Amino acid sequence: MRATPIDKELVDGIIRELGIQDFAKATIREVKLTASIAEKKSGVEFIKMEMGIPGLPAARMGVEAQVKALQDGIANLYPNIQGLPQLKDEASRFVKAFIGLDVAPEGCIPVSGSMQGTFASFLTCSQCNRGKDTVLFIDPGFPVQKMQLQVMGVRYETFDVYDYRGEKLGPKLESYLRTGRICAIVYSNPNNPSWICLNEDELRIIGTLATRYDAIVMEDLAYFAMDFRKDLSTPFSPPYQPSVGRYTDNYILLISGSKAFSYAGERIGVTCISDNLFHRHYADLAARYEGLPFGPVFSTRMLYALSSGTSHSAQFALAAMLKAASDGTYDFRREVGVYGERARKLKEIFTRHGFCVVYDKDLDEPVADGFYFTIGYPGMTSGELARELMYYGVSAISLITTGSHQEGLRVCTSFIEDHQYEMLEQRMQIFEENRA
Repeated sequence: MRATPIDKELVDGIIRELGIQDFAKATIREVKLTASIAEKKSGVEFIKMEMGIPGLPAARMGVEAQVKALQDGIANLYPNIQGLPQLKDEASRFVKAFIGLDVAPEGCIPVSGSMQGTFASFLTCSQCNRGKDTVLFIDPGFPVQKMQLQVMGVRYETFDVYDYRGEKLGPKLESYLRTGRICAIVYSNPNNPSWICLNEDELRIIGTLATRYDAIVMEDLAYFAMDFRKDLSTPFSPPYQPSVGRYTDNYILLISGSKAFSYAGERIGVTCISDNLFHRHYADLAARYEGLPFGPVFSTRMLYALSSGTSHSAQFALAAMLKAASDGTYDFRREVGVYGERARKLKEIFTRHGFCVVYDKDLDEPVADGFYFTIGYPGMTSGELARELMYYGVSAISLITTGSHQEGLRVCTSFIEDHQYEMLEQRMQIFEENRA
């Protein structure tokens, strides 16, 4: 056995001190903290792949627009709870330009990042009908969304889509919807953590069943248009970002400024509610909120209660970034394409040393290279692999925490630096030799 870059006892001791009983279930923050302490105590650089934080500079036109808004004195004014008019207009235009859908500006409501958008959406959806008290996740997915439901005391169900792609998706999805208890269906596309991308046929299945069983689809587009196998960069021209919005009127689109525009620090996004859903009256919702339809309840009740609106200056930033993208003067896809290149290089290193890509296919097509990918190692559980890689100065989270039933880890490409490819190569060579 060759010595590992970081002493095993050091890592194990840190895990014990942090009170982490099962490393397979360690949260993103716990894995990050373990890596940070181990790095400091050992003096060995970690290759950090656990956190999904943008690793690129923020879009310049966004920064300039926000600074100007602050200099013009916007900081002393409360934002309109419905959102900055020019942001609402640009969000509607952006959806038309890159998804090909018509969503009126009134339904495009700024939020403090998609996290707040999902929280407010969960609250609203779960109160529409007393009989529909459960949210369904098409997993794997973002662990914190389930934590949000735990915080608000809303039931949820999940299933791992790994074995239910294509025509298998319909019967599986309907088995939950048939209970009559599902108020909302949630998934990300591209998917965090697997980077699979649901195709038009699968989205048609979801949309058709959502209409049939009167469920609202929450489509998380945090990684907007980042399926780098397709050129989704030309505004108002196909191919467009795939969306369930082509197959049902019961949808909410969650668009984030964090990844596509690397604007994570200002906590800005937009929730786009379909025209039909925005104006729809639900008896239970109306009884609770003075007869208001879905859209106004979302904004003037849920968002108002949560934060009294979204950062005023950040709304100017997002408006500027969306406008530049729709005008064709800013190719955000080209800017974030580096994530795909990093994934390609990292996958090559891992697979050459005996690892496999867990979610490796979109039906018959290899999964795209992007912000995330998944790895496994023969004979090792998620927890064993996550802990073992810590000894080699590599941190990643277990797929178990994302709702996946597969054994493996989520790898994020955002913080990878050029000198770390060679470092990873050397460490995985030792890993392979020690596992032989």
